[in-house]
Amino acid sequence: MEVTGIITALVIGLVIGVLGRLVAPGKQNIPIWLMLVVGIVAALIGTAIASAIGVGATAGVDWIELIIQVALAAVGVSLVAALYGRRGTTEQKLKDASKS
Repeated sequence: MEVTGIITALVIGLVIGVLGRLVAPGKQNIPIWLMLVVGIVAALIGTAIASAIGVGATAGVDWIELIIQVALAAVGVSLVAALYGRRGTTEQKLKDASKS
């Protein structure tokens, strides 16, 4: 993969991650780098799913593929936010327990 391909994947992953974060319900307290990772993974999995069902390569904009990617990113952002939030809660509980 060339450098331009890597940069393009990062930009698309960020866009998909942001769109997924906007679509996901509730507040997500996750860092931008984690949203980027979720977006890249959702973009890759969404492309694979779109190709598997035969809508990966269409003329013009691949709207169905984009919808699949954003839906996967929304689910991924929600899951990661829940897990990331729990981690913070556990750390706070440990800090509170050590103070007593």
